[in-house]
Amino acid sequence: MVKNLILSIIAIAILAGCSGKKDKTTDSDVVEAIPVKVQKLEKTDIARTLDYAANLEADKQVFYAPAATGRIEKIYVEVGDQIKKGQVLVEMDKTQLVQAEVQLKNLETEYNRAIQLNETGSISKQAYDAAVTQYEVAKANVEFLKENTQMLAPFDGVVTGKYFEDKELYTGASFGGATKPSIIAIEKIDPVKAYVSLSEQYYLTVKPGTKVELKNNIYPDQVFEGKVSIVYPSIDPASRTFTIEVKIPNKNEALRPGMYGTINFFIGNTETVVAPAIAVLKLQGSNDRYVFLNKDGKAKRVGVKLGKRFDDKVELISDEVHEGDELIVVGQGRLVDGSPLSITK
Repeated sequence: MVKNLILSIIAIAILAGCSGKKDKTTDSDVVEAIPVKVQKLEKTDIARTLDYAANLEADKQVFYAPAATGRIEKIYVEVGDQIKKGQVLVEMDKTQLVQAEVQLKNLETEYNRAIQLNETGSISKQAYDAAVTQYEVAKANVEFLKENTQMLAPFDGVVTGKYFEDKELYTGASFGGATKPSIIAIEKIDPVKAYVSLSEQYYLTVKPGTKVELKNNIYPDQVFEGKVSIVYPSIDPASRTFTIEVKIPNKNEALRPGMYGTINFFIGNTETVVAPAIAVLKLQGSNDRYVFLNKDGKAKRVGVKLGKRFDDKVELISDEVHEGDELIVVGQGRLVDGSPLSITK
């Protein structure tokens, strides 16, 4: 009997020990809820834009040269000089012009005499027509030589190249780094322009007059506004793109040809989900982005793509993110998919 009593006590002790171990294991398996803060997502009306990189060009560029070769008397401008329309830029040798003006004066006398004789019927039609023709040809020749002897600025702009010096002979060839035969190069840089190739899907969206904004690294805090000036009528079958020309007003000439910038095309407004940028996490070793949502007290990991950025907020693009969802904005760095949550204010 004593033996049976001892065995009973031992059995009870074993059972008690097993029961204690089971309770201890259960306590360690309890996962602590992670404290987080959430923000309800709302749709925001934003401007939809397209971003493209482009190089700026002068609105007009002229490699200025006379129609005939000859000696250069005087170049009145240097590289970098501002010029005004009608300003004398270059003066060529006047010898041919003087000769042509003397000839025109002689022919003018004959021309006036022929007119008087024609009024009284004292000259044949053939002689009259010859006098008129000779005078008109000589007059046109003088105008041509004047234009090519005293070269005037065709527009307001700036001198960007000078390839000859005073008293040198202009031969009609390219010298001094000029890409075309010229004495000087001039450019109109107000406005400046740029050419951009857009995807064909935007052909009916972007039209002449569409507003654009230019951003340049040299002026990080400044935005230059402009418009689409030309939409080219054909689409490249190889790249499936079409070309557009934009013009940016440049009254203070802060922008210069050759500068590189980003052009934003405004194509309308749209409603989209915008969230704090700090809520978006990046998968290490890749460019994949994701966020955590509160789903019935547990964290749900959702992959997203980023759209436009607005200061400290960013557009979220995902079929799994909707208006009214609770986005975790604080504590998300400690979460994994399915983590229990403790929502704090």
